[in-house]
Amino acid sequence: SPLPALPVGWTPILETAALARHVGVRKLYLKDDGRNPTGSLKDRASAVGVAKALEKRRQTIACASTGNAASSLAGMAASTGMRSFIFVPERAPEPKVTQLLIFGATVLRVQGSYEQAYRLCQQACERWGWYNRNGAINPYLVEGKKTVSLEICEQLEWQLPDWVAVSVGDGCTIAGAWKGFREMKALGLVRRTPKMLGVQAEGAAPVTAAFRSGEPLRPVEPNTLADSIAVGVPRNWKKAVLAVRESGGTMLNVSDKEIMDAMRYTGRLAGVFAEPAAATAVAGLRRAVVEGLIPKQASALA
Repeated sequence: SPLPALPVGWTPILETAALARHVGVRKLYLKDDGRNPTGSLKDRASAVGVAKALEKRRQTIACASTGNAASSLAGMAASTGMRSFIFVPERAPEPKVTQLLIFGATVLRVQGSYEQAYRLCQQACERWGWYNRNGAINPYLVEGKKTVSLEICEQLEWQLPDWVAVSVGDGCTIAGAWKGFREMKALGLVRRTPKMLGVQAEGAAPVTAAFRSGEPLRPVEPNTLADSIAVGVPRNWKKAVLAVRESGGTMLNVSDKEIMDAMRYTGRLAGVFAEPAAATAVAGLRRAVVEGLIPKQASALA
């Protein structure tokens, strides 16, 4: 079956001394997944999702999303001539919805939360036989996400940084990234794995709460400007918590103000335009240094 025509992955890694000084670490790398076709890491998962849908000869693919996964799926589907149906919550930002419409997706704006959009999408896929691209229930998508780690290993010539910071919404991305690092070590290609720093927005931080308490996840009502990680009922929280624990890492939260600040200083000091969810990882690194969780002589990647 044909693969999506858009080139995904192999995005650049930049070493940025000025940003490293500001964040407070010895060395800081940025993996700029904004260079993917639709502008986010989610393209890695969507490319695999669309390939699997084509393999199963499905004409239509669907997902529920607060933003990036949706535009990513719409773009990938468009490149192969598939139809896409996207369920978005009422509060999905206008520019993200516009991007979906430009890619020709059928957008269903659900009067309610991401959780309700997710449930409707599941029901629609079951009823009409659409291929389901929802990350938390589609096991193939994690294989797309883990490619970010495989690239990091190769691009840094198998010498991994001490810490890798990942912003956390549903929990799929950090779980996928850790899977890649763990497998590279199992294969003997890297000697050690990095510690994972999971970063949530204060207004949508149920995974951090579960990580700290060791108890089952308690749903929250998300309230953050970082729409891509504004998830109140994360589907992959267990995998995320396990990934952070296994890596010897930790989790913390940052405020919307810290996220906004990180967008500014990442742009000014590194020349990289980070959307709120991406800047969350950088803000988290800075806070981790301030709190003494990450030593100043550490190397890190966000």
